[in-house]
Amino acid sequence: MNIRVASELDYPALRRIYLESRRKSFYWADIEEMTLEDFDKHTIGEYIILAEEDAEILGFASFYLPDNFIHNLFVRPDFSGKGVGGQLVTASIEKMNKPIRLKCVSENQKAMKFYENNGWKKVVEEGNSEEKYWVMVYE
Repeated sequence: MNIRVASELDYPALRRIYLESRRKSFYWADIEEMTLEDFDKHTIGEYIILAEEDAEILGFASFYLPDNFIHNLFVRPDFSGKGVGGQLVTASIEKMNKPIRLKCVSENQKAMKFYENNGWKKVVEEGNSEEKYWVMVYE
C-alpha cells in the first residue's frame, strides 16, 4: 500500500469515497442531504493524503496543519478493517506536531474504538443534543 499526497486529479475518486462512506456509516445523519460536493466544502485549506494499491484509491485523510488537527479519515467501505485507516492515521501523525487532535462523533462507536485502539485518548465530549462528539488527543 502506498500513501501519498492527493492531487486534484484524485478528487473525483475521493468525492465518491467520502459520499459512499458517510452514507454507509453515518446512520444518525440524513443521507439524502449528502452530496459529492461535500468533499470540496469540507476539505478547504486542508492537507490531503491518500492510500492506494495498484493505482486504486482506498481511502484518504485530510488535516489542518496549523492546528495539528485531523479533520477527515475515510476508507472505502469494501476496504474497512484491512489496515488502510491505520496507515493513514500513522502517516498523518508523522506529518504533524504533537499533540494532535481530532473530533469523533459520539454516535460513531466503530470510529471511537478504532482511535482508542490506535493510542488516542478522549478529552471532553462537546456539541449539542443533536450531535455530540468527543475531542480526542494523540500525544
